[in-house]
Amino acid sequence: MMIPALRTTALAAAMTLAGCAFAPPAKPPASPSPAHYTAEPTPAESAKVDGVAQRFSLGERAVPEWWRAYGSDTLNAWVEEGLRNSPSLASTRHTLESARQLLRAQVGATMLPSLDGQAQSSRQRALGFPSFGPPTNLYDVYAGQLSLSYDFDVFGANRHGIEQTAAQVDQQSYEFDAAKRALAANIVTAAINAASLEEQVRTSEQLSKLAHEQTDLTEHAHGLGAASQDDVLSLRQQAASIDTSLPPLRAQAQKARHTLAVLMGRTPDQAPANLTLADLHLPENVPVSVPSELLQQRPDVLAAEASVHAASAQVGVATANLFPHISLSASLGTEAFKPSSLFTSAGSVWSAGLSLTQPIFHGGELIAKRKAAIASYNAAISNYQQTVLNAFQNVADTMVALDQDALTLQAAQEEAKAAEQSFANADSRYRLGAVSYPSMVLTEQHWQNAKLTEIQARASRLADTAALFQAMGTPQGTVLADNSRR
Repeated sequence: MMIPALRTTALAAAMTLAGCAFAPPAKPPASPSPAHYTAEPTPAESAKVDGVAQRFSLGERAVPEWWRAYGSDTLNAWVEEGLRNSPSLASTRHTLESARQLLRAQVGATMLPSLDGQAQSSRQRALGFPSFGPPTNLYDVYAGQLSLSYDFDVFGANRHGIEQTAAQVDQQSYEFDAAKRALAANIVTAAINAASLEEQVRTSEQLSKLAHEQTDLTEHAHGLGAASQDDVLSLRQQAASIDTSLPPLRAQAQKARHTLAVLMGRTPDQAPANLTLADLHLPENVPVSVPSELLQQRPDVLAAEASVHAASAQVGVATANLFPHISLSASLGTEAFKPSSLFTSAGSVWSAGLSLTQPIFHGGELIAKRKAAIASYNAAISNYQQTVLNAFQNVADTMVALDQDALTLQAAQEEAKAAEQSFANADSRYRLGAVSYPSMVLTEQHWQNAKLTEIQARASRLADTAALFQAMGTPQGTVLADNSRR
């Protein structure tokens, strides 16, 4: 079994023969490039709803400020306000600035010489010689000197350390970009959700009104012997069921407004008035980047790649720490017992030295740290590969959802139109005395239920469009709007 010194020597020889590759590759291995995102090729456009078919433009560049495609100045203002005032985004921004400043400090501390000036004044008491002179001596000492130190980064420990910190700064920068994009997407989704819930509340309130009206009519008919008690009880149950669903729905609507306000940096009591779904224009063209470009646009993928770079540099640091450490130190100054003699040639003092430290035995600490760094590097690569797969899945899921949303909305609209026409026909026949009022109320209930389904389907399509825009990331060379410094 080799002693630690021989083990280090053997490792040094191996590194030399390997071309001094202290760190593994900083770039992760090549990622898969699927032919298409989904299990089955997604059609070039969705089903036509309201005379419009939403197009999936494969190969087009992602849109940085994609929320503007909804055609709402109010929504644009809300997103800009959120980017400007969100405390969580400001926290991420300050964290990034702190990391940048720490990187600058590390560069100055490790790659450049350090020069310090020192001044000292002291009064000292020392024992005298026992055979002559006073038993103690009292005297003043004055000193001033400049100290210089510099570490020679022969094996790259400092360089790899800076590389690691720089990669971590890049990672936080991508995370900041991801936070901005997530905030914008959350504001858009919250606005859509709040608008949808408000319309659902109004429709449900109308359904409740109709259910109670039908119950009252049936109770009147029961009093005349034209309806059974079971009919009355069944309608009461239906009315009570609708009434039971209303309070949670109203609570959801209020929570959606509170969520929107907080995302914008406001207190809940300052929540803006809701938009309507009709205020939001469905983006007709949705750019879908090819998979290879997607990986250069998604902040989460870029952050995972930066994490691999940082882990690679950490291996370099751990490896370099196995080799000698060389440092230079020097000082020049003057010392005297009187201030008047402080800067004379007689009081000049200086020192210069070169030190070399070679680790010999650390109980396996340095080797274990290197193995730990290699394990962390392999973990970072695996995390990157999983992040890539998650990115592809995210795009695939949102594309499938959006395609199916169009079919759902198409069917919901057809149901709502048929129910509305049925109600109009029943209303006309009621005015002519051809049908009873309870029958006319029942057809209106069917229409309101169909409207409720249509509202939900329309909101899902708008929200899933936002999700697909968000999944595409930001093209390289563009910066998402940040109004924090305006």
